[in-house]
Amino acid sequence: MEKQVLSLKNLTLYRGDEVILKDVSWEITDGDHWALLGPNGSGKTTLLNIVSGNLWPSRGEVSVLGKQFGKTDLRELRKHIGWVTTFLTERVPQRETALRVVLSGKYASFGIYEKIDEEDREKAKSLLQFMDCSYVEDRSFRIISQGERQKVLIARALMADPALMVLDEPCTGLDVKARRNLLASISRICREKETTVIYVTHHFEEIIPEIDKAIMLKEGRVFAKGRTQEVLSEQIIEELFK
Repeated sequence: MEKQVLSLKNLTLYRGDEVILKDVSWEITDGDHWALLGPNGSGKTTLLNIVSGNLWPSRGEVSVLGKQFGKTDLRELRKHIGWVTTFLTERVPQRETALRVVLSGKYASFGIYEKIDEEDREKAKSLLQFMDCSYVEDRSFRIISQGERQKVLIARALMADPALMVLDEPCTGLDVKARRNLLASISRICREKETTVIYVTHHFEEIIPEIDKAIMLKEGRVFAKGRTQEVLSEQIIEELFK
């Protein structure tokens, strides 16, 4: 029997009189990787905030990793969700080495305040190697490139062995070569790590073959969802962005 990773039923969010999300329903089963697509302002980041337990919907049902909102400790749930976004860069102590940034992912903190043993260090090093950036482990976070920072932040998220990984526009600001390298690392995550990936973007060319399903939002509503090759038809894309 397939394990359910995410279940949203008629999710709606109001902000004052404004409707931010309207009747969003979405189910993810273990083994599927999804792209979340839509123009700027379509509600993608708001939806992610709900999925990660950082925002409460106005109505609707939310279940993440088998835990129903309202009946679970969201602080505990967040420990099993890896969320990587460019905004995290601002929270990282800039003088920390890349290795220590990855190590901090064990406790989902920025900075290390708990005991770290040799096994943790070896795991962090192996994750940097997995992300093809082990050469930066002793470098200060503030001096490495944007592409290298994104790889380090993804390695940090993997440190806690998350069951769900959310990558929020990870290629923002990267040049062609850095984007290609990062996408190759994300392909390896989809193939080799036991985590479900939600990849958020509005650039269709970033959707790697391993991401086999897609959901599109427009003005806070589900515009289309299904298998990637069906959703990314020329007609649907034109209607989404016209």
